[in-house]
Amino acid sequence: MSSPSVYERQGFGQGLELEGKVGLLIVDFVNGFADPQAFGGGNILEAIEQTRTVLADARAQNWPVAHSRIVFADDSADRNVFGLKVPGLVQLQEGNPASAIVDALKPAPGELLVRKTVPSAFFGTALAAWLAERAVQTLLIAGATTSGCVRASVVDAMSCGLRPFVLADCVGDRAKEPHDASLFDIQQKYGEVRPYADLRPLLLM
Repeated sequence: MSSPSVYERQGFGQGLELEGKVGLLIVDFVNGFADPQAFGGGNILEAIEQTRTVLADARAQNWPVAHSRIVFADDSADRNVFGLKVPGLVQLQEGNPASAIVDALKPAPGELLVRKTVPSAFFGTALAAWLAERAVQTLLIAGATTSGCVRASVVDAMSCGLRPFVLADCVGDRAKEPHDASLFDIQQKYGEVRPYADLRPLLLM
């Protein structure tokens, strides 16, 4: 019998249950991240396809839905460390089609669209207040990249008192290793990582 890991010994990785009103956050599923020649690759396209079902269910159930996208100023005046580390991100400006949300997941009227220049969809935006006004307690999270903007948004969601449920089949990254490591880390410390198919029967009861 194998010995428990250090995480198990120290009590990490406790499960979370769905609680209260449910909302959906879709992080940065934009054209640039869907394109392997730009910022995409890995399993991002598959995650986008899987998210279509989640978004359709969210709309049918009238869950609050929020989307985020990276949008820098046209003159790059708001360039920051994120833009220094990945200079191409600064090209994601309002008029650049690469910064637009993919057609399959375009926001509908009444859904929040958050523009940001940092990884987290919460930092410096109205997202937390918008979710609080709608009494959301459990936040389903899809998007890209798992190791970047998704992970940052999960940590901030937890810090805001929400229960983050990361949909394992609806998040993507350009490489498998950071994707898997981030999902492991999130499950141990910040939220619950489950495939949407496992949660769907509980959510649509």
